[in-house]
Amino acid sequence: MNDTRKIIVRAPSKRYPVYCGRGELRQISKRLLALGTSTGTFILSSPKVWKQWGKSLLATLGRKSNPDMILFDDREAAKNLATVETLCRALARAGADRRCTIISLGGGVVGDIAGFVAATYLRGVRLIHVPTTLVAQVDSAIGGKTGVDLPEGKNMVGAFYQPDLVIADPEVLKTLPDREYRSGIYEVIKYGVIGDRALLAQLERDMDKLLRRDAATLDAIIPRCAAAKARITSLDEHESGLRESLNFGHTIGHALESVTKYRVFLHGEAVAWGMIAATLLSIAMCKLPLADAARIIGLVRRVGSLPPLPHIPPKIVFAAMRCDKKTRGGRLRFVLAKRIGKVQIGRELPDELIADVWRELSGLAKTAE
Repeated sequence: MNDTRKIIVRAPSKRYPVYCGRGELRQISKRLLALGTSTGTFILSSPKVWKQWGKSLLATLGRKSNPDMILFDDREAAKNLATVETLCRALARAGADRRCTIISLGGGVVGDIAGFVAATYLRGVRLIHVPTTLVAQVDSAIGGKTGVDLPEGKNMVGAFYQPDLVIADPEVLKTLPDREYRSGIYEVIKYGVIGDRALLAQLERDMDKLLRRDAATLDAIIPRCAAAKARITSLDEHESGLRESLNFGHTIGHALESVTKYRVFLHGEAVAWGMIAATLLSIAMCKLPLADAARIIGLVRRVGSLPPLPHIPPKIVFAAMRCDKKTRGGRLRFVLAKRIGKVQIGRELPDELIADVWRELSGLAKTAE
């Protein structure tokens, strides 16, 4: 029986499918054939991902496709313009033209970089995402956000560029390191907070199963989150309104990544701290019920221990947050929860309150150690 779920993203710039299902990695050749002819296939991946899944991908593509393989460092610290230039030059040397196809095989960093390369190389070439992490399958591979980091902030240089196809196969998650897998669960929790009370309740019931990578649980949750991301980004492709809700926990989360030079936190871990902070801010500013706040924070903590917060003053965090893309006119803007399943976007907050919450967050971190 075919349990694949086909989800359609209907963004104004492009309509494309997201296939979620076990065994989908073996269907890529058929999915590519439906897109039409291409002058060449170029796989962008990292050495560690290629070691796990490269042979499987080559086997399904077949010998006739004769793809070129270009590997690069997928650490967040290497997500920069220098890497983009290296990849573009490699494509040029390999003879990639405007009708070529780039296949991104990897997690969020690989997808973000490969997506930006596809958006800018020869002003745009065909892009296929094959996400191999939980965070990429439920979030980053869908919606067309691409980009790289600057020392001043995360994803400061990028483009909105939709892929032509996304293949999310839960089977590839079996080789994902535990820490990276747990990092993706925080983004799943986010979907429950911003618009899906039933999902949050399911996570409370099934968190132990999810942590064990139970197949049935993953097969239910991944398409649910992917469909939510598809719906939101179809309605708001360029983050002018509704799409901002996806940034719950990301304002402080991105700042944490930046001030620690992308070497301490995985993205989901930083977002987890950011969600706790946003929950505390929501109590103060949106009268988030304490019972809802306890559920959100409790669920985040059930995923596992987080890297400790850095011992830095609030002003350093403020400076990093003001470099964030969500800032307008130097004013910090947050996504806050009014209740589980309902958020408020673009909320400006006084620095004093943010500083108080940062100190409270540091206190929570110490009690968790």
